[in-house]
Amino acid sequence: MSSSSDPDKLMAKADKLTKLSFTRWNADWKTATSLYEQAAIAYRFKKDNEKAKDAFEKASKGQEMISSPWDAAKHLESAAALAKELGRWNEVSDFYRRASELYRECGRAQPASDALAKGASALEEKAPEEAIKMYDEACTLLEEDGKEQMAFDLYRSAAALYVKLEKYSDAASFFLRLGTAADKCNAINSQCKAYLSAIVIYLYAHDFQQAQKCYNDCSEVQAFLNSDQNRCAMKLLSAYEEGDVEEVKRLAQSSAFNHLDHVVIRLARKLPTGDLQAIKKDTAADDGEEPLDEDDLT
Repeated sequence: MSSSSDPDKLMAKADKLTKLSFTRWNADWKTATSLYEQAAIAYRFKKDNEKAKDAFEKASKGQEMISSPWDAAKHLESAAALAKELGRWNEVSDFYRRASELYRECGRAQPASDALAKGASALEEKAPEEAIKMYDEACTLLEEDGKEQMAFDLYRSAAALYVKLEKYSDAASFFLRLGTAADKCNAINSQCKAYLSAIVIYLYAHDFQQAQKCYNDCSEVQAFLNSDQNRCAMKLLSAYEEGDVEEVKRLAQSSAFNHLDHVVIRLARKLPTGDLQAIKKDTAADDGEEPLDEDDLT
């Protein structure tokens, strides 16, 4: 292998160009960056992921030094992908976050959000709490840029991860956030499905009061009030109030739920959870009714 294609020699030459000495008063970042990039590609081709990762990180710094944040961000994404292959989860988060910041320096919210989303997806299994934060920040970037429609899949991914973590209230909140974003985009179908999803999740968590409140709040939105999803939610809540287990099961198996996200369909198919009779008694008490005592025939 010639010295011009030996990545170790390319790295050494690049490092030398960035260090100041008595004979070198100015670092030659432009030349060094090109050498780092060549070395990174050569290492990756050789499947030497550790050295490729380090070379891409140095190439990124070089692009920053020559005022090219876009290319710097791209190199950090490459480093992040290699860190994932190596199982360096802290570095995965760090590189994708730094890449996102650089895209923001370029005034580009979409790629900035995409970088965070890639990080979140990579970390779902190994660092789910960090993944949630990255999904949240990715959504916020698009919301602030008026690109809510581009965030729909991110809301769903975050909600699904919260369900996996059994944090049902947080999962429902993300679906409600999706509903709000869909409202701004006039995406009525997505909005109504998001609201029904939140209600199903509250019911699965056996939080009937919150499900009822969620239904009432969402029904103030005209689009949801007139929707099939609203009618489905109303029937489901009525079956809960009546303590009708079989009706809840029948409704939960109906085609109305087939167009929701798979994670929500799976929860719906398991309804009802908990004691419906307790809900029935609570509802009767709230209405000022005395629960019927079957032994008292007077």
